[in-house]
Amino acid sequence: MADLHPAVYEAYFTRTPFQLLGGAGWKRLIAFRVDGTGVLLGGAPARYKAQTAFVPWEDVTSVVVWQQRMAGPSMDYVGVHRRPGAPRLAGMNSALGPDKTAELAPHVEHELFLASRPVNLWRLDLERLQRAVDTFAPHVPVLAYQQHEAP
Repeated sequence: MADLHPAVYEAYFTRTPFQLLGGAGWKRLIAFRVDGTGVLLGGAPARYKAQTAFVPWEDVTSVVVWQQRMAGPSMDYVGVHRRPGAPRLAGMNSALGPDKTAELAPHVEHELFLASRPVNLWRLDLERLQRAVDTFAPHVPVLAYQQHEAP
């Protein structure tokens, strides 16, 4: 993916021994990328090839940043809303059903949950993300979902 456009947004995983064990070697693995062709959602380092998914711009209706609240610190995620009928994506959550995703993140639609990746072992730069989406797909909004406390 040698796109030299200055607006390309590419974030890499921090290297870990898990990627060696998973067969990815010691190379830099892309965690998340936005370019002129679409959005790349990197797989977990230990299962990188099997879980990495690419979403072309024609399938993207919005890019969404959201949080999952857990017992400890919350986890940030980034994902894409896709057009109805878009092909199923590979990913760590691809086997989860709607009941389970509603339990884990009730404020996030099932399909968005499946088309999201945790911001873990890499950093998300919101300004660069917005600039890349504005450059390559100005019709696509970047949204932030908030999870509200239960009453």
